[in-house]
Amino acid sequence: MTLKDRITEDMKSAMRAREADRLSTIRMLLAACKQREVDERIVLDDAAVIGIVDKLIKQRKDSIAAFTQAGRTDLVDKESAEVKVLEAYLPQRLSADEIAAAIGTIVQDLGASGPGDMGKVMGAAKTRLAGKADMALVSAAVKQALAR
Repeated sequence: MTLKDRITEDMKSAMRAREADRLSTIRMLLAACKQREVDERIVLDDAAVIGIVDKLIKQRKDSIAAFTQAGRTDLVDKESAEVKVLEAYLPQRLSADEIAAAIGTIVQDLGASGPGDMGKVMGAAKTRLAGKADMALVSAAVKQALAR
């Protein structure tokens, strides 16, 4: 069963259970997937769906930061609930130590040294760690590895 099929089945179960908040989040995710399929005329694989989920979670986290600053706890709670639903579709994330080890390997493979090679290392890291790690943590690990 593909990730997209699992999301569709979860939508059906949310409908049956009358879980309105969960249902709206899942529908929003499916709409984003469908939009990308229509725009690019492709059928999404699991990696592409995970990329969409990552993007939606990042948007929600940015919104949470803005709503917290504005004192809108009602909207913070809504966005936090959406993040929890979306995180269920992500694979197990790498720990900070695993990310650092992977970045160390990438830096050695590319022969990178210094902050000038950040773009080259990040490009390779995105392809190897996409969906497996939070890219903000990857960026921090790359900066640390290149600073040595």
